[in-house]
Amino acid sequence: MLSLDKVTVRFGGHTLIDNAQAMINPNDRIGLVGPNGAGKSTLLRIIAGWSEPDEGNIAKPDRVEVGYLPQDGVEPDTEETLFQEVKHTFDDLLELQDEVKQIQHKLSSLEEGTEQYQKTLKKYGNLQHQLEESGVYSIRARIESVLVGLGFEHSDFHRAVTEFSGGWLMRIALAKLLLRRPEVLLLDEPTNHLDIESLQWMENFLKEYDGAVILVSHDRKFLDEITNRTFALDHGSLDTYEGNYSYYVKKWQLHQEQLRREYKNQQKRIKEIQEFIDKFRYNSEKASLVQSRIKQLEKMEEIELQDEQDEIAFEFPEPERSGDIVMELEGVDKSYGDVPVLKEVELRINRGDRLAVVGPNGAGKSTLIRILAGIETVDDGKRSPGYNVTPSYYAQHQAEEIDVEKQVIEVMEDTSGTKSETYLRTILGCFLFQGDDVFKKVGVLSGGEKSRLALARMLVRPSNFLIMDEPTNHLDMQSKTILQQALQDYSGTYIIVSHDRDFLDPLVNKVIEVKSHSLKTYPGNISEYLDKKTIDSKYDQITSAATDSSNNQTAKKDNESLSRQEQKRRDAKRRNERHRKIKPYKQKLDPIEEQIEKLEDRKEEIESLMQQSDFYDDSQQVQEISREYDQIKQDLQEAYGQWENIAEKISEIEEQYSKVNYQD
Repeated sequence: MLSLDKVTVRFGGHTLIDNAQAMINPNDRIGLVGPNGAGKSTLLRIIAGWSEPDEGNIAKPDRVEVGYLPQDGVEPDTEETLFQEVKHTFDDLLELQDEVKQIQHKLSSLEEGTEQYQKTLKKYGNLQHQLEESGVYSIRARIESVLVGLGFEHSDFHRAVTEFSGGWLMRIALAKLLLRRPEVLLLDEPTNHLDIESLQWMENFLKEYDGAVILVSHDRKFLDEITNRTFALDHGSLDTYEGNYSYYVKKWQLHQEQLRREYKNQQKRIKEIQEFIDKFRYNSEKASLVQSRIKQLEKMEEIELQDEQDEIAFEFPEPERSGDIVMELEGVDKSYGDVPVLKEVELRINRGDRLAVVGPNGAGKSTLIRILAGIETVDDGKRSPGYNVTPSYYAQHQAEEIDVEKQVIEVMEDTSGTKSETYLRTILGCFLFQGDDVFKKVGVLSGGEKSRLALARMLVRPSNFLIMDEPTNHLDMQSKTILQQALQDYSGTYIIVSHDRDFLDPLVNKVIEVKSHSLKTYPGNISEYLDKKTIDSKYDQITSAATDSSNNQTAKKDNESLSRQEQKRRDAKRRNERHRKIKPYKQKLDPIEEQIEKLEDRKEEIESLMQQSDFYDDSQQVQEISREYDQIKQDLQEAYGQWENIAEKISEIEEQYSKVNYQD
């Protein structure tokens, strides 16, 4: 459908992307991964047609539309409402609808049976058919579904686009792109501005998307859930892996191990050849052999190993021990003008708590964090720090408060006091400041680099209570892993606002949900919180069903005036009809359930096989099994969809015949 043909990009005197070749097929789900600065966003812009490569090209049919959501830079240029702005996505269909109305009006003025009438009628029929096929009559429902899925409230639909903040503007751009449904969808860090609920909706949407998807994301779980292929861009090279991110990591690690063995053998061989050359260089009898060895060295393509970044790590300064209670909020209210954010909030944070804060954007997560950090005052209630608590706070806006005239290393030295330069450079390396980067002035850093520096600066301060607002937004996979490991070993208390489930899951033991101006605490990590939310949702459905059942019982009492014999006759008739209607659906369910069981068993077998280290030694087997695995996941999705549709039909029939107000 679309291919990269020897794409090369040069930047700043070096080659950023070198001779990249790849094929993008219909319905591919591709994760584009690589370290920050590798050229991922550049490659997306080239695929989208926003930039041109220095060499090579992107080959695609004219009919294939490519849609691209950049990482940032979306600015409003309209005073229209949210709904009106998003509705522009369907301008071509709405114009077609207007044309059909005009032709319909024209027909009413023409005399039936004339040649002009027949031609107009034929055109009207063709356009009407085209209109019905386009789904124009469901535009409003489609817009509402996507906007609500991305976290907008119905009350937002009539707000001007210019009223929304940067994160919400990105969601608007994302909504328009998803509604366009291009054949190739390019998404650069789409999860940065989504909360956990919107993230789950996005996952489901992309899984069912009818087209190819290429996405850049540092959210490992998001990548694993969606993608079935991985493009790895590093040191200019673009490599393709037939699996999701976890598959790529395993495969890459095995490749690196093999490369290290080959490198060791090559170095041994080079040493042997060089020793021969040095020994017999001036021996005329061995001159031809020496020349042969020299040519052999010149032709040898040396194996280069990538930096051993996996060994980089740091530890937090050991904090002093705080009291049992680290922070307490009692009856806290907070509003901005007439808009309430928090009402009568109660919260106690104990020593050793590892807390995640989640909730819809705009619910008050950052406000809560700022109150805990002492940055924000409360309107009512009390904020009480515990004994010997030394908080340390990070938020992205702090990046703009750093002295632009100072060097990166100077900023760290000012903060850390007596820490050695080696220690500080190790921490900076963890956050992607390598080599001479530490001598850059803050004024020349990008927004993401400033955010990473602000985070690194926070982490060298001795503190027993870390307060972090979206610390991972500008970190690559490697940096996130390093920060995650350091937090796991940290002996103090911390609270983190984040939507990155893979980052949070190993870290937190409680989840605080901010919603409807209040807080609710869930024990466990993010996955356990989401499971509990699912159970609560099902419980609400059951409770609602129980209420309906109670209403049915009331109706039943009203029917007691019927004679006992008449009631029995009606009940029997109802049971027979119910059985007759349900039977064909249940007959369809049995083979689907058998198919699902077989597919699940085979899926587990393959997953066990993939976990074996020698599985990746046979490339042909890897390709065959990977294709089978992808097909099984697709078959399972279709089977579950069929099962749910049939089960829903059965449920509807059950509900229909559970009502006692039966009519003969």
